[in-house]
Amino acid sequence: MVAFAGNLNNDFEITWGDGRANIINNGELLTLSLDKASGSGFQSKNEYLFGKIDMQVKLVAGNSAGTVTAYYLSSKGSTWDEIDFEFLGNLSGDPYILHTNVFSQGKGNREQQFYLWFDPTADFHTYSITWNPQRIIFSVDGTPIREFKNSESIGVPFPKNQPMRIYSSLWNADNWATRGGLVKTDWTQAPFTASYRNFNAEACIWSSGASSCASASTSSASSSWLSQELDTTGQERLTWVQKNYMIYNYCTDTKRFPQGFPPECRTN
Repeated sequence: MVAFAGNLNNDFEITWGDGRANIINNGELLTLSLDKASGSGFQSKNEYLFGKIDMQVKLVAGNSAGTVTAYYLSSKGSTWDEIDFEFLGNLSGDPYILHTNVFSQGKGNREQQFYLWFDPTADFHTYSITWNPQRIIFSVDGTPIREFKNSESIGVPFPKNQPMRIYSSLWNADNWATRGGLVKTDWTQAPFTASYRNFNAEACIWSSGASSCASASTSSASSSWLSQELDTTGQERLTWVQKNYMIYNYCTDTKRFPQGFPPECRTN
């Protein structure tokens, strides 16, 4: 069991962007930028198999239409697992859309989208993924916004065998990101910048085919996330978010699923 925070140089490496991504302030701050030539991205040095992952992010301010800031966990291969936060930019004054998805064994199409109850460009906010064998919980500033439960008992694969890295990127997606691609990126506003700080992971690190949790004595105190579920307060907050801020849920999209909703919709 490993818990750490601090110098982002210890945990992440810049993977693309030709100098558009930087770790600065003695490792306290990571910035990604996007201009007409290229976006940028980074990934974690470690792979994880279950954990509670927190990152504070401040999104592109002003007219961010056409841009996407993606922050996600993913494994490799054709039957990959993935747990997604994607932030879809918008015109100045219009709200960001927080897009979430879960892939298991290469199958996704499990989108839920939300507005946020604050301006995510004005300050840093904490975006968290709690991933254990029973469920995945997406949270914003400690408030759960989505829960994806393990539904293997009804034949739905669940991400539990493939270690995942953390990835993040800032890129141009104006062919679909804002109003279905109607609003294009305004390059006169470039460069666009997103900032990251205060990464924290209480997680099982996967290395050389073994988990760091397998050998450690995982006391309930140190690994509460490993069996975490939503308590009554958490359920109430989840319901509040989904009632007031959810703008799309695949589990209610009858046009998309005329033959009936996917089986996990019964438990999620």
